[in-house]
Formats: sequence, structure tokens, C-alpha cells
Amino acid sequence: MNNNEERRLADMLHRITPEAPRPVTVEQVAYRLASEPRLGRPTRLGRQTGLGRQTGLGRQTGLSRQTGLSRQTQGREPRPRRGGLSRAWAPALAAAAVVVIAGAGAGIAVLANSHHNPPPAGGAAPASSSVSSASASASPSPTPSSTQQTTPATAIAGAPWGAELIDHQTLNQLSLVSADGSLYAYGNNALDRIDPATGSIVATARYNPPLSNPPVIVGNTVWVVWSYSGGNVVLHGYNAQTLAQTASVLVPATGPVSSNAGNVLTSGPNGHLYVAAGVTAVEVNPSTGQIINRIYLTAGTTNSVAVSPDGATLYVGVGSSTSFKLLVYDLAANNTVAGSSSLNSGGAAGNLVATSGGVWGTTGSGHSEWTWFAPNGNLNKATRVGQGAGGGFVSVPSYSGGVVWVGGDGSLVCASPANGQALASAQVPGDHGVAQNFGMIAVAGNHAYSYYQTDASSPSGLARLTPPAACSGSGGGS
Repeated sequence: MNNNEERRLADMLHRITPEAPRPVTVEQVAYRLASEPRLGRPTRLGRQTGLGRQTGLGRQTGLSRQTGLSRQTQGREPRPRRGGLSRAWAPALAAAAVVVIAGAGAGIAVLANSHHNPPPAGGAAPASSSVSSASASASPSPTPSSTQQTTPATAIAGAPWGAELIDHQTLNQLSLVSADGSLYAYGNNALDRIDPATGSIVATARYNPPLSNPPVIVGNTVWVVWSYSGGNVVLHGYNAQTLAQTASVLVPATGPVSSNAGNVLTSGPNGHLYVAAGVTAVEVNPSTGQIINRIYLTAGTTNSVAVSPDGATLYVGVGSSTSFKLLVYDLAANNTVAGSSSLNSGGAAGNLVATSGGVWGTTGSGHSEWTWFAPNGNLNKATRVGQGAGGGFVSVPSYSGGVVWVGGDGSLVCASPANGQALASAQVPGDHGVAQNFGMIAVAGNHAYSYYQTDASSPSGLARLTPPAACSGSGGGS
């Protein structure tokens, strides 16, 4: 076999079994991009350099059969392309292209990684939640605090104790309390922390109270009744500053809970929570959720609870829409019943508040509600405090700043926690003949605060009052 036949046989075998594709490096691609003509329009290299017309290559190899150059280039130099770059720049362009391509590849990798793994906000590491699923529905929405008065204080004409409106937000008139320089109340489907200096809401969490029960503050936690129905009571705890939910406690009731309840949650000096739970009153350690004590009632369903400041006495209200019984338990003597008395006022009773001298509560309906004080928990010796409220307004007792406060649409009273005697009182005049009302009162600093309402055209909102010195709590006992 001669050399020509061997060459044809080798060419045939090469066509049948083509060689494997060779790996192409970034540098090779960049060099080719820099060396080849720009895309987007037909090249004219075939006429100038002897390369094919369309692709710059000949019919098979792009080179002439004899020398690899077309006939036009033999014997003369091809004319340079207008606007082009000489081949001397190719290495530099290749190097630049390598940098661009490598940088683009790195950018794509970073974008892909960030798409699948978003970084935590502020560079912080992601944290897992230890709160139950209820926390998702009660997520807090902090509002920046302001040191300036956001709403100019407006004096309430004719109102007692220099009362002035400092904000016009709508609050639940049975919810205002204070602790550590802040006010807490229920707003529009929310638990709010309020700056008493400005009346501004500085933190809020979604909350819809199932019954009348003000927030209960224990340490750095604000506790509320989240659910109160059937055979279970659910409590939620919130950070006192941010109102971020920090705890959820389930308190199983014995028997169904009362449908006519108020103040079913309170706290004792030991930091424990006390809950009205069906036919029992339950003591709970809020740190662990563990039930410490369960007191079974002799009869009826509990609708309100209160603990004396020394933690020795538990007052339990048992009532319906027409009658009310007060049970007194000696916690220091193994929960023995220390007293039992009834109040026949013809209306519902509850909203218990305990002080050193006894227990306070309310009776009546929304059209005629008033506050009473029972020394040592004896309803047979109960006395009326304040003029009460009507027309849908409320008159309830609150223990704040060392004294007991009773609001309403007829009078404001601060009273001794030891004997129930009024320390100071003031009339609440009508607004052009229309009733105006001061709800639950709380003390922060040198002022008292209350939610003010009127049936007249005057605006309602958070009111700041300056009570007389007699209401300072220094002379009324504790």
C-alpha cells in the first residue's frame, strides 16, 4: 500500500471515529473573542486576507490549497480593517477578557448562593423561637418613642384635678395599669405600652381581650388572658419593654369557666399568678407553667380572684347575673375557708382588688355600676365608694401608687387601702349637660392617668390628672 492510499485510509478512519472534544479554558475563549472579528455584521476578511466570505474560512479549511492564503494576499499585504485592532493587542485583550469572565463567574456564584441562603438582617445570626405558635399572631410592632409631646395637652373644661388630654387614642376603659414608668392598656385589638410623658404608644402587640381583665405585670413580663372559654384558660406573657411574646401558659380548668367573669387573673407578692378556673382557683408559677396549688370551691363557679399584698389571703368571687358570694381562703393555713358572705344587690359582681384592709369589687350592670369595699372580706360590712357610673360607662377600683382609685361619671375618689375611707374626692361635672367619665386610674410619677370619655362632641383619650397631696399614699396606710 503506497503512501497516498495510507493517507486516504487514515483520513477515512478519522472521520468515522472523531477525536474526543478537547477542554476549552477561559483563556482560550477570551483569546478567541479578542482575535476574531466582531459579530453582528458580515465580515469582509475573505476579500482582504484570503479567508472565506461569510465565516472568514475557506470552503473546507478556510485556507488556500497551496499556501493557506487566498490569491489576493499573495505578494501583497492585506489592508487593515477600519476601526479594528491589530493582532498585537490580542494578548492584552485576552488577559482583560479573562478578568471580566472570571469576575462574572464569581458574581454569578455569589448571587446564586445569596438567593438560596439569605443573610439575616443586620448581620445577626438567625435565631429560633422558643414561644408557642400563638406568638406568630401576637407579634409585636414597636413604635419609636418620642420625648416631645406628640399631641398638645388640652385642658378638659370643668374636669377635676387639672385633667388634660394628652392623646386621643381609643383605649379599653377597664385596662389601664402602670409599672416601672410605663402605662399599659388595651387599644384597638392590641396591647399597648404608653409613654406617660407624651401619651405616645411606644410598643404594641396584637391582642383582643376575651373578657375584662387588666394586664398583670410580674417582673419584666406583662401577662394577659389570651383565651377564656370551655375548660381551658390560656395566658400569654410579653416583654414589658418591647411587648414581644415570651411565654404561653395553659391552665386547665375544672369544669367550665364562668361566662360572667371579670378580673380572673391576678398576681401575688411571690410572683405567682392566680387564675379563676371553673370550680377552682389555681396558683401557677409563670416561670415554669407549673400548677402550684389548686383550691376547690365549696359551691359555684369562680368569676374573680384577688390576693392580699402580704400573700396570706385569697379572695374568690362566686356569682351569677343576680347574686354574688365572696369566699376568703387562708393560704398560710392550708387553704382553709376563713369567711363567706353574700351580696344581694340585684346585679352581677366581680372585678376584685385586694388591699391590706380587705377587698374591693363592683356590682351592678352597665347602666348602674358602683364600687364597694368589704373590710377583711366581709360583705355584710361592705360600704359603697364613689358615685358609680351609668350609661355604659364603668366605675371600677384600682390599686396604684399606694392608694385605691375609683372613677366614674359622677366623681373621682382616692381612698385608703387600709380602711376604705376616702382621702380626697372631686365631682365630675357634665360636659354641657352630657355625662363624661373617667375609667380605670393608674399612677405613674407624680400624675394619675385615666381614659376619658364623653357623650358630647368633645374628643376622648388618655387624660393626665394632678391629684391633691392627700392621694399620695403616704397617709392612708398600705
